[in-house]
Amino acid sequence: MSTYNTLLLAMALLGAIVFVALYFVEAGYGYLFNRKYGFPIPNKAGWVLMEAPAFLTMAAWCTTAQPGQTPELVLAGLFLLHYFQRSFLFPLLMRGKSQMPVGIALMGLLFNGINASLIGAWLFRVAPDGYYAGWFARPCFWAGVLLFFAGMAINLHSDYIVRHLRKPGDTRHYIPRGGMFRYVSSANYFGEVLEWTGFAVASWSTAGLLFVWWTFANLAPRSASLYRRYEKEFGAEFTSLGRKRIIPFIY
Repeated sequence: MSTYNTLLLAMALLGAIVFVALYFVEAGYGYLFNRKYGFPIPNKAGWVLMEAPAFLTMAAWCTTAQPGQTPELVLAGLFLLHYFQRSFLFPLLMRGKSQMPVGIALMGLLFNGINASLIGAWLFRVAPDGYYAGWFARPCFWAGVLLFFAGMAINLHSDYIVRHLRKPGDTRHYIPRGGMFRYVSSANYFGEVLEWTGFAVASWSTAGLLFVWWTFANLAPRSASLYRRYEKEFGAEFTSLGRKRIIPFIY
């Protein structure tokens, strides 16, 4: 087994451990903020610190592209599009003065750097010669792109709903409503899982599949924690909505 495949396997196993652990230990940021993860830093700075390494790492891999690697650059472009929005636009749109524990930001930085390195390495170095030849004629590419942009649209719309729950100066919590929140309590997370499922299909790669697994392993337990918090804070007002946690009609 190559070193690269060994790293993928190790990351997949680590993702399984994270998946189980997060059902017992809440990741303390956002609605679940907890100081035990380190001293607080401004949320905007935390998101840039956490997400920008993915954008910068993939951008660096793109500079190694060889002539004829257009499909690889397009796939990398999808990744960069997401992380440009997440690293630089999303923080600017944030309202209020919320904070994030520095430990959460640093863990996110570490994962995003590793993940972007693995995907970039696959696209520009590890994939067999000619793997992506004629890729734009492959159904998996277009199906994946469709899923990717559908997931991104859901993610952005759900973030918009959450961002506008409060008026300036209001610190109360509210139940998000509308859009995919009709079906799940963590619609933004569903959008993200769908987005990276699309990327995995479009790239048809184990590195992409690993990213879907890690996305689900991180967000599914968090969606369960948020669901419990909504139940505790809002009671029947929330449970009567009949929503699932992250996957419509399923979980």
